[in-house]
Amino acid sequence: MYSTTFYVLVLLSLIKVNPASAQLLGKEEQGRASFYAQMFNGRKTSLGEPFNQKEYTAAHRTLPFNTMVEVTNLSNKRTVIVRINDRGPYHRTRLIDLSRSAAQYLGILGSGVANVTLRVVGMEGMVLLGQNEMITETGDIIERALSN
Repeated sequence: MYSTTFYVLVLLSLIKVNPASAQLLGKEEQGRASFYAQMFNGRKTSLGEPFNQKEYTAAHRTLPFNTMVEVTNLSNKRTVIVRINDRGPYHRTRLIDLSRSAAQYLGILGSGVANVTLRVVGMEGMVLLGQNEMITETGDIIERALSN
């Protein structure tokens, strides 16, 4: 049986955050979002993992890999959280390329593109929320009701 110290050390190693990455928390961008074509499913991403259109992932030109980003469709206010695991988009007028599942949730499959805002909400694959925020099962961030 492992001691408590071992578990604490493992936990601390999992939450070690690069100070440069921490400065990105809360960063916001606005632009156009598109989504990956079906033919990319199964191909390797820039991170080296196979692209899976059913996961909530995305490509961004500059954000570090495993950054967690809240994407909001400005036309319908739907929001989803995705993990950056690839580079792109390579279309110069686009800000982010989303997986098909993320694009479907945001309601952009029909149009193919949408105006969105991005907000960095986490890193290293973890969502780091403010004290008065919580994440719903659908990936939306909402204000937690404060009890009196």
